[in-house]
Amino acid sequence: MKLKKMFSIKQIFLTLILIFLSLTMLVPLLNILAVSLSSPEASVLMSGIRVIPKDFDLINYRIVFNHPVLMRSVFNSIYITVIGTLINISLTSLAAYALTRPNLTLKKPIMIFLIFMMLFDPGLVPEYLVVQSLGLMGSRWSVILITCVNVYYLVIMMRYFEAVPKDIIEAGTIDGLNHINLLTKIIIPLSSAGIATITMFYSVIRWNEYFKASIYILNQKDTVLQVILRQFVVLGDTVSLIGQQNVFNYNDFARVDYNALKAATIIVAIIPILVIYPVVLKFYTKDALAGSIKE
Repeated sequence: MKLKKMFSIKQIFLTLILIFLSLTMLVPLLNILAVSLSSPEASVLMSGIRVIPKDFDLINYRIVFNHPVLMRSVFNSIYITVIGTLINISLTSLAAYALTRPNLTLKKPIMIFLIFMMLFDPGLVPEYLVVQSLGLMGSRWSVILITCVNVYYLVIMMRYFEAVPKDIIEAGTIDGLNHINLLTKIIIPLSSAGIATITMFYSVIRWNEYFKASIYILNQKDTVLQVILRQFVVLGDTVSLIGQQNVFNYNDFARVDYNALKAATIIVAIIPILVIYPVVLKFYTKDALAGSIKE
């Protein structure tokens, strides 16, 4: 009876469903981790629901972290993600601030234009011709600059900026703050949860980018991790990752299990995204504006 008072049947049923759905996502990930940490001899015998490594061995990670092409692609992905996200957040914040100013000239036509461009994407061919005409083909900057601002994220950022009480902005204006100071000292600190959210969205998109990188980055030394990952894991192209036997210890290369090596490569690609979430979560504080205004 006491249990019924604490939890209704409906709540228990929904909790069980959520636990089941969580396991359907968590078990495959833990299985990939377990396979990557198992010896090649044991990994081939592991089932799809095993989440504990068998015959613990770091051979797959030794191969992954000693391969020059793969580690260079990891660096390229980090470079594009960090630089690209900084540019994304800077331009999106500036655009959102300008578009939320009440006296902005032609605000409505600008918003109509942005929404139109969001709904009717011009396509890959015009974008390719622009990148080519700018001389960015083969450069990492081609991937960074073509997606500087996402209109959908811009609209979300605008909603966060509009939620900042006008009384605070007016008080800052009376104190002599210019637009840059209003943005950096008032609006951005009070919109930290929104900025953290958009930063996470941009970072995930940047890190997972492979389609445009495979088109615009032609040199293998500048390619990104996701391109290598897709060639190796999805297409089964072992030459892209295992082509240079002389970079490995011969005993490691002779024992390698390609499925376990694929699992290790996937884990390496997942880790940076998993690191972002705890950093973002600390910005979700309650009552961020509490006490800022007294009536």
